[in-house]
Amino acid sequence: MSGASTPVVNDTSDIVVDGYQQRRERINTIVRYTLLIAVGLLMLYPLIWLIGASFKSNAEIFTEVGFWPSAFDFTPYVKGWKTSTEYTFTRYFANSFLIVIPRIIVTVISCVLVAYAFARFDFFGKKVLFAIMVATMMLPQIVLRIPQYIMFQQFDMIDSYAPLILPSAFATDTFFVFMLVQFLRGIPRDMEEAAQMDGCNSLQMLWYIIVPLLKPAIISVIVFQFIWTMNDFIGPLIYLSSVEKYPVSLALKLSIGATEEVEWNSVIAISVLALVPSVVVFFAAQKHFVDGVASTGLKG
Repeated sequence: MSGASTPVVNDTSDIVVDGYQQRRERINTIVRYTLLIAVGLLMLYPLIWLIGASFKSNAEIFTEVGFWPSAFDFTPYVKGWKTSTEYTFTRYFANSFLIVIPRIIVTVISCVLVAYAFARFDFFGKKVLFAIMVATMMLPQIVLRIPQYIMFQQFDMIDSYAPLILPSAFATDTFFVFMLVQFLRGIPRDMEEAAQMDGCNSLQMLWYIIVPLLKPAIISVIVFQFIWTMNDFIGPLIYLSSVEKYPVSLALKLSIGATEEVEWNSVIAISVLALVPSVVVFFAAQKHFVDGVASTGLKG
């Protein structure tokens, strides 16, 4: 009799333990998601406030704590778009894209070529050069501004977009080179060896095999470069002096310092519009961007 009742006790204790573990996992899940939602809302609040403040009056911005405006007024967008100069923000957005698009193109070409060389070829001083390249990632960009300015001044390129684009044509964005090298190290060489046996040279293998496989990493480079270039303020401030060549970042500063009384609602409205291209590019490339970033961890 006692031997027959023992399994029932064990089964009951197992059920109790399983129920306790399930409740514990459920509580942990609830706590985890609650914290994630709270942190997410905390990080999004400045952006939500920015959007709400763009519809407020100047007085309401500094007196109301909440982000929801009392009335949706699109006047700040209209006034902000016209600017205090003879140009509208249509010109300044066009100028930004005249910098961003060529810079992205030359960045992708130069960084892919350099990363391909580091990842697939053996040459004298490879490890030393790669170490120097990685070390330059820790060098503040402001350190290079003065020598670059002197060089471009001698080339008579000041007050043009060339100083903002040309450095990227020489793979000076070493972070992207490093990221692509890590991605290439994770790609097996089987297809390249097969293509080499079929008579493909290095450039053909790069174009027909490596570049398609690099698509997620290349899209990550495009997204990063797009956002960083759109938000760049110091570069255009140093090299551009003509108002008609200003990008959006400089035009926003111009609208702040143009009058003694700043119309903050107009400035905030244009700031919201300035965020739109970066947000659109990020969400349009989100899938490949996440894959590219996830696949470029340190290997070997």
